Amino acid sequence: MVSALIFDLDGTLVDSAPEIHAGVTQLLAEEGLPPLPFATVRGFIGGGVPTLITRVMRALALPEDPARHADLCARFERRYEDSPDDLTRPYPGVEAALDALDLPLALCTNKPEGPTRALLARLGWSARFPVLVCGDSLPSRKPDPAMLHHAIAATGGGPVLFVGDSEVDAETAARAGQPLLLYTQGYRKTPLADLPHLAAFDHWDALPALVSHHRKGHPPA
Repeated sequence: MVSALIFDLDGTLVDSAPEIHAGVTQLLAEEGLPPLPFATVRGFIGGGVPTLITRVMRALALPEDPARHADLCARFERRYEDSPDDLTRPYPGVEAALDALDLPLALCTNKPEGPTRALLARLGWSARFPVLVCGDSLPSRKPDPAMLHHAIAATGGGPVLFVGDSEVDAETAARAGQPLLLYTQGYRKTPLADLPHLAAFDHWDALPALVSHHRKGHPPA
């Protein structure tokens, strides 16, 4: 019996790549640096802001500089938190799927808490997700399983289904010993067959039935 659903955010519930690309582009412009292509930045999403900025710096062959990295991270987070998120939108069918689910919902995302709460408020989702475990909630981020374990404990400690889209989510679920429902239209780059998952879906219309199918008979975590 499944007692809760825990979701990744970026690439799973929402397509935030346009907003993140815009933020990176603005940050680079402030530094007098050229923009990176959208597809390149989209491929950097999933490991949290520090990982994103590390990948951006490497893509531009910038020297490793911890102080500059920390400054760029802080400025990106401020800009992203203060932005209206006009370019971040739910994937088609998400709203209806969330409405159809009758289980407690939680978020487990590498996005920092400030931007996460701002986005949830704009989408009218704050009440949907009473449990948030964000990229700055704990000392470590996904794929460290501590975030998912923390979310499970906060939802009552019972068996859960984790819903994500990426290699990071698949590794997190595997290391936490939890089943993954993999959304295939997010930011994944690895072939589906190479990622551990309980089941996959390519449109949110399919999720409620998928959850219902796996709700009974799932062994406790």
